Amino acid sequence: MATINGIHILVETEDPSYEIEVTEQPVESGLDLMDHVRSKAKTMNISGIIVSENPQEAGQIRQNILNLMEAGTLVVYEGRNRFYGILTSFRSTHTHQIADGMSFSASLKEVRIARTAEIGSQSFPVSTETAPVTVSGVQQPVETTNE
Repeated sequence: MATINGIHILVETEDPSYEIEVTEQPVESGLDLMDHVRSKAKTMNISGIIVSENPQEAGQIRQNILNLMEAGTLVVYEGRNRFYGILTSFRSTHTHQIADGMSFSASLKEVRIARTAEIGSQSFPVSTETAPVTVSGVQQPVETTNE
C-alpha cells in the first residue's frame, strides 16, 4: 500500500522518469560537441485503485487527492519509490469491476520552490560626499584659431 500525503492508495505500477537536456554544436566531421548538460524535472506516473468498504469514502479519498492537485500542494508519495513534488494530473475510471472504488492514474512532477531572501534591518550610515564650493571668478572661454 502506498500513500500520498498520508492518504492510503493501492498502487499497481510506478514509472519514475529521470532526464537531462544536452545542448549540441555541430562540427565539420565526427560527433557533435556537447557543451552543456542540465537536469530536467523528475517525473513519476502511478496507477492503481482506490478502494474502501464504503464507496462514498473512496470518493472522498479521490476528492482529497484532487484538492491537493488543484491547490498545487507539495506532496510526498511513498510507495516502492519515494517522491516529492506536485500532482500534475489525475484520472479515475469507474467500472463495474471495482464496485467499492475506482481505478486511477496520476502524474507527479518534481518542483523547485523559490523563496525570497530575508534581509534584516541594517543600519547603513547615510552621508553625502560633495566637493567643496570654490569661488574662482568669471572665466572666459579660450578661443583657438585654426590657420
